[in-house]
Amino acid sequence: MSSAEPAIYRLKAQTQSYDWGKLGDVSKVAEFARASGTTTDSSTPYAELWMGTHPNAPSYTMTKDNQESKALKDLISADQNLSTPEVYQQYEGDLPFLFKILSIRKALSIQAHPDKTLGAKLFKEFPNVYKDPNHKPEMAIAITPFEALCGFRPLEEIAGHLEQFPEFANIVGQDVASKFIATVKQSSHSTDESSVTQNKAALKTLFSALMNKEQPEITKQLNALVDRVKGQDGILPELITRLDQQYPGGDIGVFSVLMLNYIKLAPGEAIFLGANEPHAYLSGDCVECMAASDNVVRAGLTPKFKDVTVLVDMLTYRYGSAKSQLMTADETEVHQGVKGPSIFIVTGGEGSLTGESLKTESDFPLRAGYVYFIGANVPVKFKADRDGLEIYRAFTVIG
Repeated sequence: MSSAEPAIYRLKAQTQSYDWGKLGDVSKVAEFARASGTTTDSSTPYAELWMGTHPNAPSYTMTKDNQESKALKDLISADQNLSTPEVYQQYEGDLPFLFKILSIRKALSIQAHPDKTLGAKLFKEFPNVYKDPNHKPEMAIAITPFEALCGFRPLEEIAGHLEQFPEFANIVGQDVASKFIATVKQSSHSTDESSVTQNKAALKTLFSALMNKEQPEITKQLNALVDRVKGQDGILPELITRLDQQYPGGDIGVFSVLMLNYIKLAPGEAIFLGANEPHAYLSGDCVECMAASDNVVRAGLTPKFKDVTVLVDMLTYRYGSAKSQLMTADETEVHQGVKGPSIFIVTGGEGSLTGESLKTESDFPLRAGYVYFIGANVPVKFKADRDGLEIYRAFTVIG
C-alpha cells in the first residue's frame, strides 16, 4: 500500500431484520444504517448491523459520493497486507471477527454458542441448521441501558427459587428438586474439585429436567407461576410476567430466569460470553464482537428450532454471581497502528480521522453510524468535536 494513501475505507454495513429487533424509528441499528444511505421503515424491526466479511451480510466499501463499491473481502483479497499475510492465511481471506450493533425490543432465545470442536461437528452433521464450523465467543458493550440473562446463578439462589416457587419444583420433579437442594446444602461453598464436579452434575440434572419437560406440563406450571407473581413487586415477578407476554403459549424459557443471572448494564459496561455458556439478551442496544460465526444452539424464548439435547450436553455448568460476568474497561488511547485489520463504528458525537501521512484532518469525517475499515499497521488519530466522540473498534493481532 502506498504511504501517501493510508488504507482507510468507509464501509456500508448490512442490517438483519429479526422479530425481536427494535422498530425503525427507535432502533440504533436503523439509525446507524441510515448514516450510510440505507433506507429504513418505521414499522420494520432492525435487529442487527453486521460489520465484517461474513457471507450472510458482508460489508462493502463506499465511494466518495456514498455509493456501494467493492466487497470488503474482495478488497482484502486484492491486498493481503491489509489484514497481514498471517491473518489472511489463517482465516482464508476472511476477517476473524464479526462486529455488530444489536437493537433489542424483546428477549432473544435462551442460547449458547459452541466451541470450535463442537461447531465443526454440528456443521458437518447438520449444515442446514449450523451454517459454519466456527466457534462464537462474544462480548457485548451496552450503548443504552441493557438487560441480559448470563450464566448460571449461585447455587444457593437456585435452591432458594425451588423452595420459593413450587411451580419450579413441580416442573423439574420433586425428587430432582430435593436432591439439588440437598447437594447445595452439603457442598455449595466448597471449592475442591470433587465438590465442584458434584455441584455441576446436580446443576446439569436440574437444567435437563427443566428443558426436557413435556409441553402440557410446561403450560400448566407456567400459567400457575405467572398467576402467582402477577402484581408482585421485584425483578423476578416483572421478568416472568414480561417474558410470558412476549412468548405466550407456555415457553419453557420463562423458567430460565430462576436459574440464570439477571444483569443490567449501564452504557459503557460490558460482559463476556465464552463458548458453551447460557445467555439471553433481553432489551437495549449494544455493540457486540465475536468470532466470525453465526452458530446458535437454542432452547427457549424462541419460535425457531430448539436443540435441547445439544444445549444441555454442551454447557460448562459454571455458576456464580451476576457481578462475575462483568468486564473491566481499558480506556488506553491508541494512536499507533494496530498490527492487524480493524473496523470501527461511531456511536455518538462527531469528529475526524487522520491517517499518518494525510495533511488534513477532514479527509475522513466521523458521525454517528459511520463505519470504517483500517488496514494493518496504519497509524491513525481520532479528533473529537466540542461535544465529544464515541467510537468502538474491533481488531485482530496474530503473533
